[in-house]
Amino acid sequence: MHHMVTSRCKRLSAGLALIFALAAPATADEVVVFAAASMKNALDELATSWMEQTGHRVVISYAGSNQLAKQIIEGAPADIFVSAAVNWMDEVEKAGLIANNSRTDLFGNTLVLIAHGKEAKPVDIRQGFDLQGLLGQEKLAMALVESVPAGQYGKAALENLGIWSSVSSSVAQADNVRAALGLVATGEAPYGIVYATDAAAADNVTIVGTFPADSYPVIVYPGALLTVAADEADHAFFEALTSEAAHPAFAGQGFAILK
Repeated sequence: MHHMVTSRCKRLSAGLALIFALAAPATADEVVVFAAASMKNALDELATSWMEQTGHRVVISYAGSNQLAKQIIEGAPADIFVSAAVNWMDEVEKAGLIANNSRTDLFGNTLVLIAHGKEAKPVDIRQGFDLQGLLGQEKLAMALVESVPAGQYGKAALENLGIWSSVSSSVAQADNVRAALGLVATGEAPYGIVYATDAAAADNVTIVGTFPADSYPVIVYPGALLTVAADEADHAFFEALTSEAAHPAFAGQGFAILK
């Protein structure tokens, strides 16, 4: 009987230890990054080389910038946030969650129309072009047009070109830009609007046109250290992200370097 009680106590204490471990803040050598989905390839590359050099661990959550900003405001324990748009970083800043004026504009991007496959014909993207005619009965993949930056930029471009009202009912909205890219890569949607850098990350899509730069707001990716970022590893990784060390990974994916 005594043996059974002891083993039960051991199991209970092991369970409690696990609960405490899960509840504990990130260890001194773990950097938690919340980043716009479009950054995945470049940021993974930077994080991998930095981890190899330093022995620290970087854990990255990718999603739409809107989702990530809301999670940070609700108390998610992120150390660094990189948004694909200024407005969502503004929300985090208004909530008082950015550390010591660390906010900085890092990267730029361009908006493109992609098509499924490698043989798609170029499209002349101009005022009033017949995107609905191209789509026919099919869908145009976009990130959520009211909240995710890529969707917001895309909707702005289509409105400026005078064709949003003709295609809005054909839009298949996805949770983030990489999900929209996936719809085109698999052929579920013949066309989609993503960043040029996303198109570089998929094998089975073609950029068929680039949206005129004056048809949508300038795309800026701001990054910031958050107030919970307390240890040296957080600061060191943010320094790597904002330094020339990051340029090859991001320029290689097609991002414009702003800093």
